Amino acid sequence: MFQRILVVCIGNICRSPVAAAMLGRALPDREVTSAGLGALVDQGVDPTAREQAEADGLVVSEHKARQLTPEMLQAADLVLVMSEGQRRAVADLSPAALGKTMLLGRWLDDGQGREIPDPYRKSREAFVHVHRLLGEATTSWASKL
Repeated sequence: MFQRILVVCIGNICRSPVAAAMLGRALPDREVTSAGLGALVDQGVDPTAREQAEADGLVVSEHKARQLTPEMLQAADLVLVMSEGQRRAVADLSPAALGKTMLLGRWLDDGQGREIPDPYRKSREAFVHVHRLLGEATTSWASKL
């Protein structure tokens, strides 16, 4: 049983905190947290990502970005990342975590899987697109967990 789920992206201000909030809502009996490989430590959710999240009924106002550590990876039962490059970066940080690290978009595109692009410093449309992908991806994971 995956009780402790860790969602990882780069800055921990756009994708991972929103995806963690989505998963937390879908799986209220689980501990869902997020962190970043190059976190913008102590920053809140990006304003455009926050706007999308709040429009979807998610609460992300208390989020503060935090740097991913080997200890976080060790404590997690499942680590969800946005890209294969991030999966490799997790393995570099903690080789033992590789086996429990998967793409958040693993079940998208009819099970073919896909990476979820970073909308940071991009257009509002990019954020809308990524928010939709995060929703689809977290819904798929919630149904499998």
